[in-house]
Amino acid sequence: MGRFTRTIAFVAAIALALALAGCGQTGVGATSGASSSSSTTSSASASSSSATSSSADDASTTTQVADFHNVDLGNGWKPVSSLPLSYAKCFTVDYFDGGYKLLCLSDGKRYLTVPEGASAPAGIAGDITLIQQPLGDVYLVASDTMCLFEALGALDRITVSGIAKENWHIPAAVAAMESGAIAYGGKYNTPDYELLLGKGVRLAIESTMINHTPSVREKLIELGIPVFTEMSSYEPEPLGRTEWVKCYGALLDMEDKANALFDEQVARVNAIDGTPTGKKVAFFYINSNGAAVVRKPGDYVTRMIGQAGGTYIFETLPEAESATSSATLEMERFYAEARDADVIIYNASIDGSVGSIADLVRKNALLGDFKAVQSGDVWSTGENMYQQMMQTGRIIADFNAAITGSGAETAFVSKLM
Repeated sequence: MGRFTRTIAFVAAIALALALAGCGQTGVGATSGASSSSSTTSSASASSSSATSSSADDASTTTQVADFHNVDLGNGWKPVSSLPLSYAKCFTVDYFDGGYKLLCLSDGKRYLTVPEGASAPAGIAGDITLIQQPLGDVYLVASDTMCLFEALGALDRITVSGIAKENWHIPAAVAAMESGAIAYGGKYNTPDYELLLGKGVRLAIESTMINHTPSVREKLIELGIPVFTEMSSYEPEPLGRTEWVKCYGALLDMEDKANALFDEQVARVNAIDGTPTGKKVAFFYINSNGAAVVRKPGDYVTRMIGQAGGTYIFETLPEAESATSSATLEMERFYAEARDADVIIYNASIDGSVGSIADLVRKNALLGDFKAVQSGDVWSTGENMYQQMMQTGRIIADFNAAITGSGAETAFVSKLM
């Protein structure tokens, strides 16, 4: 009853503060002692995280740190072991006596899990965010992470979603939201702070989009909700993204299950005959301005094409030096560089308006001259592809079916007629 009373009182205080201060930083009192979740984050961590982002500059972007693996806790503790990783480059997990785990992410952030019933170790560095185990009451905003929780059998650890029900393409997530087991708590840039507090949220798992709104990160931390920024989208290897199941396995104390799930995907990828076919593949969608949006060479989608036996038609792009994973090409340039593609895979995960070759050509008549259009080798992804990290092996196999024309049954791509 004490926790319930404190939560209600705190929610009321937040509502009043938001009304008076327009959700500004000065309208909310200190959270230590006001919310049970505040015990999961040290005041030093909150100050450090706030200092790294300026609330006046909501256009900040993600920075990758080259030497992000730092096991110095600041109190003299030494790790006793580390989590073996095969492909992932953007996180590490180190284990300490007593069941403590340190997670380092490639944006330079560090997180220390505190075992159930244990206390935060004294003297730890101020940049380390504490996460109390068992992990639960999660506000999940990073859409590609839901499938990892589902695979681990841990959907019940998620209390609030930052993705609306209609935008989920994972049936279990839709069902959980329909039943009320998972509530909608607002997008990454407009979270419902009152709802998050009322639900007792203890951790926000965000995509890197949160870095465009540092004021939201600061507000969450101020309210006693640690922010864990998911970095799997920066993994260049497809299986590197999938290996993030081990990261969440560590957070959830499910390492053995996570390892088994990952090994299953590795086996599926290794079973694919990725012998180079010499076929050039264009993977793109047409945006609302009529330009083609393509993946940059070397990113995980283009590597899946390579592992499926294809050759991504854009071997080089000047735009590849920028931080984003895609490049926008005006149609004339796209036509000049991609018209000889043997196979087209249209990215319907972003634009679901193309259901036939005629629909594609209606986007721009120049597309009718493409080699793949004239030969009928035009495919479309499903809307759910980006939310299925735990189906990497199947997605590559589907790409292989499209590229080779094997006739094999597919789940994540379909041929357009």
